[in-house]
Amino acid sequence: MRTPDCNMLSKLAGKFIVFDGPDGCGKSTQRRMLGEALSAAGLEVAYGQDPGGTQIGNRIRHEVLGHDLAQMDPRCETFLFMASRAQLVAEVIEPALRAGKVVLCDRFVSATCAYQGAAGFDIGSIIELARYAIGETWPDLTIVLDVDVKMGFERTGRKSYHAGKHRKKHAGQQTLFDGVQPDAMEARPIAFHRSVRENFLKLPAIYPKPVRIIPANQDPEQVQAAVWEVLESVDF
Repeated sequence: MRTPDCNMLSKLAGKFIVFDGPDGCGKSTQRRMLGEALSAAGLEVAYGQDPGGTQIGNRIRHEVLGHDLAQMDPRCETFLFMASRAQLVAEVIEPALRAGKVVLCDRFVSATCAYQGAAGFDIGSIIELARYAIGETWPDLTIVLDVDVKMGFERTGRKSYHAGKHRKKHAGQQTLFDGVQPDAMEARPIAFHRSVRENFLKLPAIYPKPVRIIPANQDPEQVQAAVWEVLESVDF
């Protein structure tokens, strides 16, 4: 485990960092590894989950990830994600930042740009809507872990040719972050997931705050080393 020095701890205190990327990229693992290293070094760490992370947000999460989304308009999806996010910012993220903690979040507005953008919602409009939902509380840094669709699917116990199949069968299972059965978002066709990845790769040029892309097809320790390189180089 990496031991950050005093300069790095001072740099990260009170910062908001998001891990995001296609399904199976390893973002939850990298968030956990970074959080453990920072906590062991004495920095207070708060964690966020998007969608969800609050009682209200978890109810919204159930609606958007636990059911078949075939009949839901992408605009409706986007508004639901933003509602959960607004509550997360007010209840978890802003208080933690005021207390000088580093906030590590699993997905955020970047995910809506990628996923709802792939579903047909204009990414520029998503960003403008987010300005209302989260105010000025944008991540200081978003780390996108890039992995090709086939590898991402295999890491979650699926094959790429399963995409888009058995959507009804898995309705009601909230497993985007925790399990291997596809939820409503994961169960969309393979072309959708390719568009998601493309949207993530576009974010550095269009996102309001810094986005760094890290290849995530290596083992977790190698990816974590790349995460630290980004943290050392970024100018908050």
